[in-house]
Amino acid sequence: MIVLKEIDRSNFYDVIKLSVADEQNEFVATNLFSLAQAKAFPECVCLAIYHSDVLVGFTMYCMDEDDHEYWIYRLMIDAKYQSKGYGKTAMERLIERIKEDTHHRFIYISFEPNNVWAKHLYEKLGFKEDGRVIDGEVVYKLEY
Repeated sequence: MIVLKEIDRSNFYDVIKLSVADEQNEFVATNLFSLAQAKAFPECVCLAIYHSDVLVGFTMYCMDEDDHEYWIYRLMIDAKYQSKGYGKTAMERLIERIKEDTHHRFIYISFEPNNVWAKHLYEKLGFKEDGRVIDGEVVYKLEY
């Protein structure tokens, strides 16, 4: 069972030790960078991804100040836990959480164009390309 949990002093060091496979490093910022970013941008929410009691990944989402919609900024599953369906299930949990705020209609996400894994996952979850490229990343959106 996948659960999203707050990051605090009990799991902080374990979260920053998580890492993706070497060939994925170009696609995602480190968790340490993401946590620092969330400190400077308090509208960002960082969550640890657990399978039962085992820490398997990290995610961060945010209410964007420009378009006032939710953006999923990060999703990463540690290299040892990839290809087990945890990323898809974590995204489903995160989408459910964001949808609790009924005042919004879209969830946005962006990714490197050559990240085929991300494209496949996001399309499977119902995200569609919205036609924009921001800072070299393709933007997808989910309407709800």
